[in-house]
Amino acid sequence: MKKIPYGKQHISELDIQAVVSVLQNDFLTQGPKVKEFEEKFASYVGSKYAIAVSNGTAALHLSALALGVQKGSRVITSPITFAASANCVRFCGGIIEFADIDPNTLCLDINKVREKLEAAPKGTYQGIIPVDFAGYAINMEAFRELANEYGMWILEDSCHAPGGFFNSQNGDKQNCGNGKFADAAIFSFHPVKHIACGEGGMITTNDPAIYKKLLSLRSHGITKDPNELTKIDGGWYYEMHHLGYNYRMPDLLCALGISQLDYAEENLKKRKEIAGRYIQAFANLPITIPKSTFDLGHAFHLFVIQVNDRKALYDYLNTNGISPQIHYIPVHKQPYYESLYGEQSFQHAETYYESCLSIPMYPSLSVEDQEYVIAIINQFYKQSHE
Repeated sequence: MKKIPYGKQHISELDIQAVVSVLQNDFLTQGPKVKEFEEKFASYVGSKYAIAVSNGTAALHLSALALGVQKGSRVITSPITFAASANCVRFCGGIIEFADIDPNTLCLDINKVREKLEAAPKGTYQGIIPVDFAGYAINMEAFRELANEYGMWILEDSCHAPGGFFNSQNGDKQNCGNGKFADAAIFSFHPVKHIACGEGGMITTNDPAIYKKLLSLRSHGITKDPNELTKIDGGWYYEMHHLGYNYRMPDLLCALGISQLDYAEENLKKRKEIAGRYIQAFANLPITIPKSTFDLGHAFHLFVIQVNDRKALYDYLNTNGISPQIHYIPVHKQPYYESLYGEQSFQHAETYYESCLSIPMYPSLSVEDQEYVIAIINQFYKQSHE
């Protein structure tokens, strides 16, 4: 029996040719494809700058460093996200704190964030990491207003939402990661993401100082720029000005990303069509579809449903050749964070976790395979009521 996964990459013949072309040329890494991918991605989301890095976690880490996170820095994020959204602050020695989610959007609840800020002396918190969970574009304009009020930066985790957008107060379309409201935003190119490079990540920003710092941190903190060197001994000479990392993304993977970007909008359209069929199919079943799913700007990295009998449905799908997933176990419930902060409770995050299930969602999911998924879910509920 074949397995239908919750997410899957699609690699075309054009993608393969793009990678082969790099193999046949001079640069496997630190070559022209990196800059080309950065410029093409910046154009896609509408930001001034983009910095390609080795993965989404590296993007979070470098962004936290560039934004000044250090020992004692306090930052707020959502408990419903992948652990890296929180870990990046810990990598820098900072303190990550959580605020509950909005049950309608499944994203960080701005009202809960405000409550935390109002309960502490001004200046206690340095930043906010909102997450565009499942592909829903969180309202960064509202978060920007709150952050400005408290003198904080914003790092938008847009790993789930390239192509996602919300409309600002004046009605303008605001793409996830466009740098209009967040100081920086990050993306992932893991195989199940919209743009599949195997591994890889991108940081976008409109701030030239942040951009310059990121470029340095990405490659060991080393520069050969004559305008920055303290001296010049010869054409070979370089200096390390910061304690940086090797977080570079090679030309091989950037070439794949460039090719994947060519049909990103087509794939986004397919994701929305798949979501529409699910919504119609589940209308009369005891399944809750989060309200954010119906938002026009949703990018549908995931299609999440909420059910009362999650474990039974999860097992039934697996038995019938379908591999769903759970996104996510609340980060504050992970043993590492419980060892730091003890037991914490965020009601909406925990209620959501008890019922959530991500079912197959990827552009190459055939109508036939989706109909099979729908039929098996219908069969589960029919049997459970007999």
